[in-house]
Amino acid sequence: MTKKRPVILLNPGPVTISDRVRESLQREDMCHREPDFAALMLDVKKRLAAIYEGGSEHFETLVMTGSGTCAVEAMISSLLPADGKLLVISNGVYGERIASMVKTHGKQMVLVKSPWPEPMNLAEAERLLKEDPSITHVSAIHNETTTGRLNDLDALGALCVTYNKPMLLDAVSSFGGERIELEKWNVAALASTANKCIHGIPGLNFVLVRKDLLEQGKSAAATLYLDLFAYYQKQKEGFSPFTQATHVAVALQEALKEFEEAGGWKARNERYRELSVRIRAELDAMGIRRFLKEDEYSSMLSSFHLPEGYSYEELHDELRKENFIIYAGQGGLFHSIFRIANMGDLLDADIDRLLAVFRRLMDSRK
Repeated sequence: MTKKRPVILLNPGPVTISDRVRESLQREDMCHREPDFAALMLDVKKRLAAIYEGGSEHFETLVMTGSGTCAVEAMISSLLPADGKLLVISNGVYGERIASMVKTHGKQMVLVKSPWPEPMNLAEAERLLKEDPSITHVSAIHNETTTGRLNDLDALGALCVTYNKPMLLDAVSSFGGERIELEKWNVAALASTANKCIHGIPGLNFVLVRKDLLEQGKSAAATLYLDLFAYYQKQKEGFSPFTQATHVAVALQEALKEFEEAGGWKARNERYRELSVRIRAELDAMGIRRFLKEDEYSSMLSSFHLPEGYSYEELHDELRKENFIIYAGQGGLFHSIFRIANMGDLLDADIDRLLAVFRRLMDSRK
């Protein structure tokens, strides 16, 4: 008999986890101050750094308890100097959130803001890099889940190299599922989390930081908990300044093993792309229009105009009855779009059933 599938999460994290990751939580409890947990954490740090070319050689992984936003704020707080100035490039909620972080920490920034449905304004970014020598760092969102847009990091990275500006990258929803060029994009640090493309569970985040910055630099953090330099010193031996989410770390280690055995980020990207292209094509055939152009989407998140006759709440509730969780549009897009993420342990049969539910719902309104 086929095992009944649980609720299928089609929101952009947390994701539906595999049975293997779920079963790892049955291991005995661990204390975050014991050597066995320190060994586990060192293993997790090593596996995360090795996912992308150049990571193991040039970057140190720092793991914290908290969400992806915690990782981004730790990166901004610790690595943007008090006398520095951040060029924040935004075309969605999460770029605007970085701008809020910089303001909260009392540091300088200049914001290049595009309407949410549009690409990053790289022409304006380059103008500012040319004309404002006080800019010291650049930040951007790789996969802007507000709309599902995969931002053009090749072009932005080329600007960072040309103008010799280190990039602080929000890779919260792209790490492990999209191509990341650490050297080519002049990445000084990137932030991500356990519960998106890695397929772990919520509770741990991480920041990859260039080793030379940690060894030679000085923390700019105006916060105790988010000081990456303090984590760097403690985590050399696998320990941390504060209590870690030990059960989440166990699940993360198992998820990373599963990730590696499946073929790493390239295989995950291919699988995500296969699913998302199918979802967009079949919903489009049903008359549910995609929000962006096909070639603008990331591999794992799609946005759609709400089908005629449905509010988001109605569509959500009908799908929830069938054990599918979709996601609303954010801000001013709440009443006009919905989003489907295809990260996590999703089977072809899950997508078959999802599409069958959409067909039924669309047929019911004809």
